[in-house]
Formats: sequence, C-alpha cells, structure tokens
Amino acid sequence: MALLEGSGLVWLGLLGALFCYQFVLRTPTIRRNGVPLRKPPNTLPLAGNGILFLQPRQRLFSWFVKCERQFGPETFQISVPTLPPGVVINDPKNLEYVFKNEGIFSKGDFFKRLSWDLFGNGIINVDGELWKAQRKAGLAFLNASNLRVLTDVALPKYLSNAVEHLQARARGGSVVDLQSVFHEITSQLMGKMAYDMEMHADDDFTIAFDYASGATTERFQNPLWFITEPIIGLRFRRALHTIRTFGHKIVDSAVNANDKGRHERPSPESNSDRLDEVSGSLIQSLLEVFGDNRKLVSDAALNYLSAGRDTVAQALTWCMYLLMQHRFVAGKIRSEVQALLENIEESFIDPNDDGNGKRINSAVFTPSSLPYTMATFYEALRLYPPIPFEIKQCEKATTLPDGTFLPEKSIVFWCTWAMNRSRISWGDDADSFRPERWLTEDGRLIVKSAAEFPVFNGGPRLCLGKRMAELLAVQVIATMVLLFDFMPHYEGERVSKSSLTLPMQGGLPCLVKPRALNPR
Repeated sequence: MALLEGSGLVWLGLLGALFCYQFVLRTPTIRRNGVPLRKPPNTLPLAGNGILFLQPRQRLFSWFVKCERQFGPETFQISVPTLPPGVVINDPKNLEYVFKNEGIFSKGDFFKRLSWDLFGNGIINVDGELWKAQRKAGLAFLNASNLRVLTDVALPKYLSNAVEHLQARARGGSVVDLQSVFHEITSQLMGKMAYDMEMHADDDFTIAFDYASGATTERFQNPLWFITEPIIGLRFRRALHTIRTFGHKIVDSAVNANDKGRHERPSPESNSDRLDEVSGSLIQSLLEVFGDNRKLVSDAALNYLSAGRDTVAQALTWCMYLLMQHRFVAGKIRSEVQALLENIEESFIDPNDDGNGKRINSAVFTPSSLPYTMATFYEALRLYPPIPFEIKQCEKATTLPDGTFLPEKSIVFWCTWAMNRSRISWGDDADSFRPERWLTEDGRLIVKSAAEFPVFNGGPRLCLGKRMAELLAVQVIATMVLLFDFMPHYEGERVSKSSLTLPMQGGLPCLVKPRALNPR
C-alpha cells in the first residue's frame, strides 16, 4: 500500500487517528485461553500499528513476513486507530475455520463502508442471499460448455492476436509491456464471453478502475479519508463516474440485445458461431436473476469483470517476470511443451478459417498435459498472490481452534503474501522461486488445501474462476515461452502499486525475440 501524496495529509491523518485512539477507541485486549495475545514488532504507544499501514505496500509486505517469521502460526493482535480490535492469523487451521464458517465471518460493515463506492452491491462486497444469487449467476456462466468454448475458440483467437502483435513489435525492435499484452487478452476474453462487448486494456473504464482501486485501498490506510477525500479526491470521483457509466452501458447493451432477439441463435456451425452463441452469457444470467434492478446488475457485472480480468492478467505478468529471471525454468517449460507437441496428433499452427494467415491452436495445451508449466504458474501465484491481503469481520463472538476468543465485530486479517512465504509450510527456501516444490517425484501436480494455499480463497467463497484461470494460464504461458524470448527492459526489482489486487507498477517492459518453431 502506498502513502497518500503529501506529507501534510499523512500527518493530519496520523494526528487525527491518535486522537481517536486516545479518546474514543482504546482498543480492547484480545485473549487466547485467557492470556492476552502478543503484539507484533513496531507496535507504538497510542498509535499501535497504525503508522505501519501508512507505508508503501512493499514495506508492509515485508513487515507481515517478519511477523510470520517471528510468531510462526501463533495468532497475534494488531491495533490500528479507528479500526475495531483485530488479529492476524497465520495458522492454516484457523484459516480453515474462517473459511468454513461463512455465517460468523463476513465482509462486515468495516470493509463494505470503505469499498462501497467502487463495488456497491457486487459479489465482492456482499454476503447472504445477495451473494448467493450472484454466485449462482457466475456458476451458470462458468459451466463446462462455456469453458470448452473459452479454451477451444475464444482464447486461441485472442492469444493469436497477441502473438501477431508481439511479432510485429519484435520486427520493429520496440519495447513491449507484457502486463498490457496480458490485460488485453483477458479484456477481450471477458468482454466477449461475459458481456458480448468489445473491451480493451487501454479504454477509459480500465484506466478509471485502476485508479479507483488504488484510491479505495488508501481508504483502508487513512483513518481520516472522509475528511481528506473531499479535498483531494476529484480524480477519484471522476473515475467512479466513468466506472458507473460503463456499468450502465454493459446492462443497456444486454437489454437491447434481448429486445432485438440476438440471443435466439441457430445451432452453431463454426467456431465463430460457437463463440457468438455463448457471448454475453454472464450478463444474461445476471439479468435473469435480478430482472429490472439495473443498478444491481451493473454492480454485479463490474465486480465479475474485475475479478475475472485483472487478477489473471496480473498473475501472468508476475509469472513472466520470474521466468525472465530464471531462464532455466523457462527452458524446462519449453522442453515440456515441445515434447507434448511431438506426441499428439493435433497441430499447434493451423491456417485461419478466413485464410488471413496462420493462427495458433493453443487449445492443445491443458493443465493435465503440462504439469511443470502449471507448477510454474502456481509457484508464481505463491510468491505474488493477486489478492495479497484479506479481511473478515466477526458477526458474532467466536473462538478460533487455537483458543483465541474473538469478540463480536472484531477484525481478522491474513496476509497471503506472508503465509505463502512461511518456512514452516514451504521449507527453508520459501523465498525462492522453485516450481519443483509443486510436483511429486513422478511429476504429478501436488494439490494444496485452500487453508494451506489461500490464493483462491476457500470455503463457500472459493474462487469461481479458479478453473478458468488455470486453463487460461497454461495456454498463455506455454505459447509465450514456446514462441518468444523476452529480455528485461527495466532496472531493479519490480514492485506492485497501490491497489486492492497486485498490478505491477510501471508494467513489465521488455524486448521480444521470436523463436524458430517447427510447424508441427
């Protein structure tokens, strides 16, 4: 998380927070088996851990890792001015308890209040029946038939476009931002399949949402955001207006399509027909569930767009970043892909239906046929989880499996970034990039429980798009590594910028060199 611009605002927020803490809140002590929980390093009188949360997020990540190394699986108390009493959990047993008890641990008033302007009544921000209804619509969209169209038709199409773009940039010796390339793939994919609309990585909505996500994140840091935001939040308000306008556009487009009968189509005869047949299926499911409540349909559509597009593109970006640093791993992926192509009947390169050159048949790449490639993707997710922090609020008092008593309205944090670097769970080389840790001796992918590897959340809220992310990742990674060499065009370490997810600050600029490929 990043500091707000301007030291004056930071100090104003800090002084206000200290005042609130001293005279209003006085965070109560949380106990485990009757004994007060330990407090983490850098806990200050009055301010507690509040100043830490004003730091750039990379330093905050490091602090959570430091705490995990010091406390191990032990639950510890965290105190931040203007926040309810809270704990940080690192023990998978405690996290499993949170996942399994959705009725006790909810998004809570605290999270909803700060994220309402961005997410509204979308699935990211709600609980109960409203959440169940939106999840039902998402399940209808991500059915097996639609996923087959995604892997066999839509993704090869948009991935072919990306390959052509990279080849053109390589011929011109131009620098390419791989984060934008991956974001373009997922934007086109979600735009067509979910909403039957053309979407791109550089449109006004994407830029506005990216900014609004960062501004919303800063609300969780700045205890006086409701005072400072009206003064410095003009761009945020404009971004929210752009986002809402786009949400209404999605809904209006779907309603107009229904009025014109565009979704009463004959049986598909070609790949293009197959894609057209399922296009817009998510927005149609949402309209069926919520009817004429266009505001609710818009909120739900925008939430799914963010969840299905941004996180996957970011995960692929960090994966390629790691592969540029570990070329031996990229070489092993390439060998695995080439071995697969030599032992299957289907061809990777096929003429396009309309005769406009060569198109790739990336559908030949599947998670089961490329276990090392999948292990690499999971290792990248471990080190760079798209959702680095999670927060829940207790709707009623409860006791964690380790004996920690949580009063009503208390906050539970877990830092996926830190848990995924636990030497207890992942070994002494937990900080290292080593895909082999995900494979058995006979080369099969190791499956971790959601509590051990909470990248895709868990329990009833297990990520709906998990399978879609895996299918998309294996095709993109295998294709990119097989067809290109990427050379970094940046200096130093890449870090994430302020956001609710994990976008790479400044993108991933690189030079591209095509590799010779046997047409087979």
